[in-house]
Amino acid sequence: MIRAVIVDDEPKAIQGLTWELSNFNNDLEIIKTFTEADKAIEYINSNVLDCLFLDIEMPTMDGFQLLEKLERKDFAVVITTAYNEYAIKALKNQAIDYLLKPVDSDDLEETLSRIKNYYSKTSSTSKFDKILSSFNEKFNRRKITINTDGKLVFLEESEILFVESDGNYCSIHTINNKKIVITKKLKEVNILLPDDHFFRIHNSFIINLNKIKEFLKSDGYVILENNHKIPVSRQKKSDFLDKF
Repeated sequence: MIRAVIVDDEPKAIQGLTWELSNFNNDLEIIKTFTEADKAIEYINSNVLDCLFLDIEMPTMDGFQLLEKLERKDFAVVITTAYNEYAIKALKNQAIDYLLKPVDSDDLEETLSRIKNYYSKTSSTSKFDKILSSFNEKFNRRKITINTDGKLVFLEESEILFVESDGNYCSIHTINNKKIVITKKLKEVNILLPDDHFFRIHNSFIINLNKIKEFLKSDGYVILENNHKIPVSRQKKSDFLDKF
């Protein structure tokens, strides 16, 4: 059962979408609806859901601003709007689908199939990651195992310079200037990396401590090998210095 939340400033739009979704009540349950963005953010940040149906044009905060304020986005996002010019921006914000109002039943059925497919892939990836973790632990491997593009990449710790976040994706930068893109959030990658050699120095960066060449205290940056300049967040500065 898909647990869904609807956010739209127009009560009639919520009522209409709720009615359309009632045709699929064996697959989906609407657990909450909101007309105010602030209240929606508070609820989403403290509750479990599978899907968010989100309007874009809202008076106090648009839908994309709402997404930026969420502490996590481990659920499917479906954009609902009367304006088709938001399609590209919706995709850039990792929305799995885009529905034009008034919502068509056939389009909605296709959207639900996408949501199910999203969770099927997520579940498979999670199981596979657990198998890899068990394998590495059993054989005491010091290589970092990366699952990307239908293949496994095994990296030595010393090959990794830093990891950079891009929302639900991350880029692993290596010493030979390769960039490996994976569909994991930075906090998930952080779990894979041993904390004796790696440190999350910023909300968007994890660095290999052994690759630091300089720390520019006044500017708040570290210089890594290959002259990569990475910012040090104020919140992380004290913990970073404790590493030395």
